[in-house]
Amino acid sequence: MQNAIQQQYLKVQVETASPGELTLLLYQEMVKSLLLAKRLYSQQQFENMNNALHKVRAILSELMITLNMDYEIAKPMRQLYEFYSQYVAEFMIKRQEQMLDDVLDFARGMADTWKKAILSLKTGEKHVLT
Repeated sequence: MQNAIQQQYLKVQVETASPGELTLLLYQEMVKSLLLAKRLYSQQQFENMNNALHKVRAILSELMITLNMDYEIAKPMRQLYEFYSQYVAEFMIKRQEQMLDDVLDFARGMADTWKKAILSLKTGEKHVLT
């Protein structure tokens, strides 16, 4: 029952979100999936961990697909997403926990930065990101 309520809330959240808010939701979901993968790794539940990591890679793919290549920043962002997607795949083979922490740091940083950018746009502030 609780899961159904959460799914309905997420559905409404996604349907009413702006493109910027959707990107933030993707970053936040990536962080959530990485934290789950970390917990599963520590419990040696590797199959479930890999499922969570496949979700992370799917999110990175979605972020790549939604890039507007008309902007100069899009190409380095695509390279960054590709790097971390490959890094996750490499972690799934090597299982070196520091690699998972590296991806988690990246995802948290992107989520925090994106959240600040959205807040900046909503409030009209210009230098929130510094």
